[in-house]
Amino acid sequence: MTRGPRRATVKDVAALAGVSPKTVSNVMNETAFVRPDTRERVLAAVEELGFVPNLSARSLRNGRTGVIALALPDLATAFSADLLHRVVQVAHERGMVVQIEETAAEPQREYDLVSRAREHQIDGLILNPIRLKDSIIVHDDQLPPVVLIGEVEQHKVDRVLIDSRQGGYEVTKHLLERGARRIATLGGETGAHDATATSIQRLEGYHRALAEHGIEADPKLEVYVEEWSMVGGAEAAAELLERDTSFDAIVAFTDSIAFGAMHVLDEHGISVPGDVMMTGFDDVEHARFMNPSLTTIGLNRHAFAEAAVDLLLTRISDRTSPPRAVAIPHELVVRASTTR
Repeated sequence: MTRGPRRATVKDVAALAGVSPKTVSNVMNETAFVRPDTRERVLAAVEELGFVPNLSARSLRNGRTGVIALALPDLATAFSADLLHRVVQVAHERGMVVQIEETAAEPQREYDLVSRAREHQIDGLILNPIRLKDSIIVHDDQLPPVVLIGEVEQHKVDRVLIDSRQGGYEVTKHLLERGARRIATLGGETGAHDATATSIQRLEGYHRALAEHGIEADPKLEVYVEEWSMVGGAEAAAELLERDTSFDAIVAFTDSIAFGAMHVLDEHGISVPGDVMMTGFDDVEHARFMNPSLTTIGLNRHAFAEAAVDLLLTRISDRTSPPRAVAIPHELVVRASTTR
């Protein structure tokens, strides 16, 4: 009988990297400090040999599965797809497997994931709740290792975030400095029922920029978007046009919303940026290839993924330390959609 190629072992990785098997184990399991140059050699050897950790054996030794879960509200968005890719990549580099879940508007799915963690099917969770009041975070005091990503503000568990208030402020200020005075928002409106944490914070930044320029916010220019997608953006832009109020710029709360809005404006003979300037948020890959290319708020999503995975692995190893919050820097990326 013909056998397949022999599976690489920890000893093979150690020999190629010039380290001990124990050092390989420390790198893969994150159980002890390893010098960065040594760690890089081990990871390079892992990649070259195609080494896959024996998760079953690991689980028997330390009570862990080697599996973490990532739950996002909507896996179909461009931002979610890219973040998912990066989290899986980072987790693999650290010897972990990622289970994927979509929570949508169903908080019960978070509860199901926590139950799996308690049953030792997974070691920890990365969650992205859209509203704190619906999340298991506020309803359970005996949580497994959890890291929150996104704008939900709390001090109970670790979290990774970007400053959405500041981002909303910066894009609005940019438009004001370019001469806009009637700036619409697509994504949030004052007093919206069940508004998400992200929409509330980006709207607060928008309001702050307007106030600094002596401009009173006009509710007719604020359009709530239920589905943060291109379809949702198109529907919101159509609603804005139906309100029959003048506007010379749009702050879209995601790039996907902006893409849908740009399509509708074009259908109505409204040019971007000639008639209306447009900004997004997230700097997904398509943003720089649109015509015109989209001004947006960008962030290092690989750094975001690394922070989330590393915080979780640290929490799995040490459940007693105080919760930490890691803010990932962002930047205003100016492109053609706001250049006249």
